[in-house]
Amino acid sequence: MEKEYHKKSEEKRKEFYYDVRDNYNLQMNDFDYDNYNDEWIERASYLIFLNKTCFNGLFRQNKKGGFNVPFGKYKNPTICDSKNIKEVSIALKDTEIFCADFSEAEKYVKKDSFVYLDPPYRPLNKTSSFTSYTKDGFVDDDQIRLAKFFNEMDKRSAYIMLSNSDPKNEDPNDEFFDELYANYNIERVPAKRHINSDASGRGEINEIIVRNYH
Repeated sequence: MEKEYHKKSEEKRKEFYYDVRDNYNLQMNDFDYDNYNDEWIERASYLIFLNKTCFNGLFRQNKKGGFNVPFGKYKNPTICDSKNIKEVSIALKDTEIFCADFSEAEKYVKKDSFVYLDPPYRPLNKTSSFTSYTKDGFVDDDQIRLAKFFNEMDKRSAYIMLSNSDPKNEDPNDEFFDELYANYNIERVPAKRHINSDASGRGEINEIIVRNYH
């Protein structure tokens, strides 16, 4: 796919991208997610291709669950990074991955467990485009539910770290996270934002790190 993509003009690359995106979305309804077969390789290839050639490397779904990120204009993207794929495979060799609501993790957390929570970031303003990366969305009520989960795991003496956007970037009076996590350590750290439809909006911006330990 990478070789075929690189040979094409920008217009043909765009057509190729949307063909792959259509095929990826068509697989969704009748794909066998439980029993390994060759189609898994094809679907993984589609996802890697889309990630490397879509706008800003985003993953976003529409309300039907279809991948809907538009084409990205890259001159010579590395699509199949075989070295990285193999290293990731080795790193995940003894790892179990579950796709579920975060509350399902409760059964695995015990004293001294380390829990890192990286939810969809809260939009900084009303014009933020990506309030939802998945069909189910993640709104303020979910952020509040996550804070309750944080509290419950803290009671188990687990070590917990959470990252999120810092609303004070836009509104110094926005105390949403400061109030939610008032009993914990809140640190504001500069982080580079690469994803922004306006290039001038990219660069360093504060994010928050919340911990229940020093």
